[in-house]
Amino acid sequence: MLSLQDVTLRRGAKVLLDGVSLSIHPGEKLALVGRNGAGKSSLLALFCGALHEDGGQFARPAGWRIAQVAQEMPETAHSATAFVLAGDARLAALREQLRLAEQAGDGLGIAHAHGDLADAGAHDATARAQALILGLGFTANQLERPVNSFSGGWRMRLQLARALMAPSDLLLLDEPTNHLDLDALVWLESWLARYAGTLIVISHDREFLDAVTSATLHLENGRLARYGGNYSVFEELRARQIEQAQAAWAKQQEKIAHLQKFIDRFKAKATKARQAQSRVKALERMEKIAPVLLDAEFQFEFRPPAGLPNPMLTVTGGVFGYRAGEPPDAADSIADSQEPDWAVSRFDLKKHDVEQGAQVILRGVNRGVLAGQRIGILGANGQGKSTFVKTIAHELPLLAGRVTEGKGLAIGYFAQQELDVLHAESTPLEHMVRLARRTGQENTEAAREQQLRNFLGSFNFPGEMIAQPVGQFSGGEKARLVLAMLVWQRPNLLLLDEPTNHLDLVTREALAVALNEFEGALMLVSHDRALLRAVCDEFWLVARGQVTPFEGDLEDYQRYLLDEARARREAAKTFDAAPTFAKAGSAKNPPGEDAANPAEQRRLQAKRRAELAERTRPLKRALAQTEERMQAASGQKAALEAKLQSPQSPTELAEAGRQLKRLAQDLLALEDEWLALSQQLEAAEQTAAG
Repeated sequence: MLSLQDVTLRRGAKVLLDGVSLSIHPGEKLALVGRNGAGKSSLLALFCGALHEDGGQFARPAGWRIAQVAQEMPETAHSATAFVLAGDARLAALREQLRLAEQAGDGLGIAHAHGDLADAGAHDATARAQALILGLGFTANQLERPVNSFSGGWRMRLQLARALMAPSDLLLLDEPTNHLDLDALVWLESWLARYAGTLIVISHDREFLDAVTSATLHLENGRLARYGGNYSVFEELRARQIEQAQAAWAKQQEKIAHLQKFIDRFKAKATKARQAQSRVKALERMEKIAPVLLDAEFQFEFRPPAGLPNPMLTVTGGVFGYRAGEPPDAADSIADSQEPDWAVSRFDLKKHDVEQGAQVILRGVNRGVLAGQRIGILGANGQGKSTFVKTIAHELPLLAGRVTEGKGLAIGYFAQQELDVLHAESTPLEHMVRLARRTGQENTEAAREQQLRNFLGSFNFPGEMIAQPVGQFSGGEKARLVLAMLVWQRPNLLLLDEPTNHLDLVTREALAVALNEFEGALMLVSHDRALLRAVCDEFWLVARGQVTPFEGDLEDYQRYLLDEARARREAAKTFDAAPTFAKAGSAKNPPGEDAANPAEQRRLQAKRRAELAERTRPLKRALAQTEERMQAASGQKAALEAKLQSPQSPTELAEAGRQLKRLAQDLLALEDEWLALSQQLEAAEQTAAG
């Protein structure tokens, strides 16, 4: 096990750990939480051996294999599959050993190398690597693309896949969800649920931590406290501790009353029963953790908008995308400027409608935003979420159609790249002075320098930080500055594109409270499900070139993702079973086929079908077996739940509870297995079709 005995750890003059003792047992899955700058990443560096303790003793079992995500951007021309496969260092070493033995003509060495390769899982290593890549959101036709052809965020996904590929006894993950959309996030949760080693993860995504961890380490003021249970359990336990130790009882009660006010307000306002139920639960949880929010570094609120036009805006026949020559938005591109496969095939792009060469992402959008609406934008990466929001925010031109804005509309836009737009050499005060000048408020009372200093202070920028260049700030501090600038503008429509990527957990809670009190309308793109639940009353789905209402909650969305994977598989089956002439007429003849020789063409097509059937037969058989096991487990679960409706003895109840828990875990594993097999089958069929 990992053992810390009276350990002291320093970075420069700052003490990160002060006489800490802790034991972590094999197989445990722990969340490491604490404020930004508390020393979480340094503690992971101690666990992996990159740092050494300054006092006390740290011990790790000899021979433990450690895996973690490399933070540098990979620069290589190797394919995505080869890059991820190289994450298994032992496998790579054994293959090199085999090569040398073959080169030397060493028969015994060759035999040993083959045996060791079999033990290392060489027979299915490529399939496992590709399953990781597909699970993290890549498409089958990207498996062999060179790594350096992908954008930065997608390269970091490959670094994550490479870390997961490495056999390990200890897996250390520092913010693994930052570059993932909701689809990939759900897949990663299920993968980590099956991981057999010891896991220590730093994340600001509360639902991710709840799903993958069973204990929490809280790092604060040089002390490391262990809490049993996931992050939500930790939060409630810590809230009780703070409440018991709270000297300012009156201030806490004022905060609770403040939270209760908007809970009551939105309970009465909710219109969709299923979404309202999820939202009310999230708000009630905020009430329970009021002491934690009170302990946050800062709280803030959006100032009342000057007006609330209704409707806020209306989109009629909107076409969203990029003009010829414009770079695509990285958030809506799976690595580069390639067009989604549905963009041209499903829509007839008219020259008089959209200028020639334009890259269309969304077409025929007819949506309206009313005052007070709170909309969560769902959809996989590359489908157009960021493009849609950027166009509404005037960052991109509308390709066709019309956006009609209400009189007095004031948009506040937060984008991931806003952090990069900040001037590294300018101070927070200089940023605010420029903003006040740009918005015409430099001569008002509120825009005087002292008022600006006070305003920045409310966002936890004390006097000394106001004079520091922004380039020296952490990602979380930059995000707070962008939020401050957003609040200053008094918007009545907020467009937020992944606003929480650099915010710690407590600051995210403060943001949720502020957004719930915001009087205007809100459109939110986020992979933070806790934030989506807490602030959104309805969801829009961006998929297949359309923006449509999504009738359901986030659980329904996860089921929708499973159904989509199933539909793709069924579509592939249908194509495989289609008559030969129908397929031949739908595409150009592959190389080597003679269109003038029908007999030869039929022979080659029959040969390809036979090869595809032979290659996919094991996958289809495994898929059918998995579906049967899922049906059997679902039937057992339903029978147990029905049995629990009748009176049971305490012993029977306990046993039924254990069985239900086991069945739920089995179903989760089976669903993930089904998804992985479906992706492998789809990849094989797409490769054959291409």
